[in-house]
Amino acid sequence: MELELLLLLAREGAIGQKKPFTMRALGERMGTAPQTVMRKLDNLELKGYVTRTVRGRKTYIEITPQGIRFLRDLHEELCRVLHGDYMVGEVVSGLGEGAYYINEYRERIKEYLNFDPYPGTLNVKLIHPRTVFDAVADLEPIIIPGFVRGGRTFGDVRAYRVRVNGIEGAVVIPSRTIHPPEIAEIVAPLNVRESLNLKDGDRVRIEVVR
Repeated sequence: MELELLLLLAREGAIGQKKPFTMRALGERMGTAPQTVMRKLDNLELKGYVTRTVRGRKTYIEITPQGIRFLRDLHEELCRVLHGDYMVGEVVSGLGEGAYYINEYRERIKEYLNFDPYPGTLNVKLIHPRTVFDAVADLEPIIIPGFVRGGRTFGDVRAYRVRVNGIEGAVVIPSRTIHPPEIAEIVAPLNVRESLNLKDGDRVRIEVVR
């Protein structure tokens, strides 16, 4: 709760200036009693994270340089933890079109990804990060070039190598897709769902291969 209070103070602009607050208002924002807020504020002050001055009914609070460093270090640590080379999500059923497109792109997948794809995809709705694009933002994609067949144009596909519980595969992002960005579509040389005995709702971790 001390961290929650410190973050609330930062959001309210108590950095580089003293901002006026009442314990009642802070308590309402945090869903707790004013007395609890006072105790947490005492602890933050003892740690050197805030300074405060009481004027009448209001308490003027400012986050100290030490408090700012604490928040900055916490932010950097969270970034390291949350922006690792992985995705986490839950298995969902696809739209039933994966097999068709995999068959159309099969020879190109074999050429550019070096495996013969199973005719279907594993679809994972991401919990972290928010979208597939967030997970691969700093990676160079493998471009599987598009083509025209039977008067129909098939666009380029961006692919990124991944592992799902040790199974090698790739996340594919077609240039034109009806999947929302939080769905990771994975191709692999075997049926990942059956191989790992996965069903809808099962959670999986997808390791991004650099």
